[in-house]
Amino acid sequence: MLSLSHSYRCCWLFLFGFLLSSAQPLLAQTSPTSTLLRPAAVFDGETLHTGWQVLVEGDRIKAVGPNLLTPAGARTLELPGLTLLPGLIEGHSHLLLHPYNETPWNDQVLLESQALRVARATTHAQRTLLAGFTTARDLGTEGAGYADVGIKQAIDQGITPGPRLLVATRALVATGSYGPKLSTDVEVPQGAQEADGPEGVVRAVREQIGRGADIIKVYADYRWGKGEPARPTFSQEELNLIVQTANAAGRPVVAHSSTPEGMRRATLAGVQTIEHGDGGTLEVFKLMKQRGVALCPTVAAGDAIAQYQGWHKGQGALPERVQQKHISMEAALKSGVTLAFGGDVGVFAHGDNVREAELLVQDYGLTPLAVLRQATSGNARIFGLIDRGRIQPGLLADLVAVQGDPTRDVMALRQVRLVMKGGVLYKQP
Repeated sequence: MLSLSHSYRCCWLFLFGFLLSSAQPLLAQTSPTSTLLRPAAVFDGETLHTGWQVLVEGDRIKAVGPNLLTPAGARTLELPGLTLLPGLIEGHSHLLLHPYNETPWNDQVLLESQALRVARATTHAQRTLLAGFTTARDLGTEGAGYADVGIKQAIDQGITPGPRLLVATRALVATGSYGPKLSTDVEVPQGAQEADGPEGVVRAVREQIGRGADIIKVYADYRWGKGEPARPTFSQEELNLIVQTANAAGRPVVAHSSTPEGMRRATLAGVQTIEHGDGGTLEVFKLMKQRGVALCPTVAAGDAIAQYQGWHKGQGALPERVQQKHISMEAALKSGVTLAFGGDVGVFAHGDNVREAELLVQDYGLTPLAVLRQATSGNARIFGLIDRGRIQPGLLADLVAVQGDPTRDVMALRQVRLVMKGGVLYKQP
């Protein structure tokens, strides 16, 4: 990597100084030591309880239940008509991307500066948090290097508001399989890190972990050329080594995959989740269930792309891509494979994360309660986040209050009235 010039360093210092000064009015309000929240109901990550209250002390939940005593000096927040629930967990996002109908993916990777992308991503992080998502897996910077590590640090240090991030940095692809692709005579920056063979993939995994990756993301299949169907890219040996190397360092691996063979190889390698799974079959989903691999279906991304390409939702036949998603989701539900919640937000607008929940209910037949469990305790369990996803004493005070009952009406998740992260309020009635 080239060293930064003095002027370039000054530019970055100015940018982050500006972000620091401008973000301060948007940051959380200072909270007292204890806060008693009194909503109409509490969804604890599994079940709805009317008449319950939640006591927060510092950054943790102190007590939960009916008729809690208010400690001396504590603040009481009355939340009539609201349901309190664990902070939502976004399972598949790209903070450094913005909707493709604004700027095509190729142009974002090739033409937008990293400074611009980082500045935009800080706004994306804030919108995500205020939409009720207090944790997010960010699964690849798509050509922005290790910028997600810095964004995570900025959030953790209170420089800019945002969710708790699990970052995947550059992601791994087989040489020649990803993009952007222009003329065969022109070498262009890629949207992920190319790596091949046992030594190459092990080195790349270790490099990403050393730079700050919480997660390793691998593209188990992709389109080799324009107009081609997706095909497996990495061999079984390569995938096995990627998972073994990451797991030895305490990192899980997630796999982008849409072909049965790519999904099968990733499952046998021991990935934590498979993202998309558009071409998944009943057999491969059964294998995933047997091996404890979850599916993150990202139905909202395909729906959005189909609309960008001219589909008018609700009119005429479903596009082929959306039809295939319905077929694969029917097989997934029949198999009983565990579903993670994540929409591939960045393909569509950040802050609109609930779009995934709405589509799962309205178009794919899941119940609001099932989706709500996926987005809270389910994702926490799949991702190994033992300190969040439920409302119970000792866990992080990451809490959201919405108008109405989201266990019956998924649209209630759009009516966010309160957001608390680590006991600190970022939004309140």
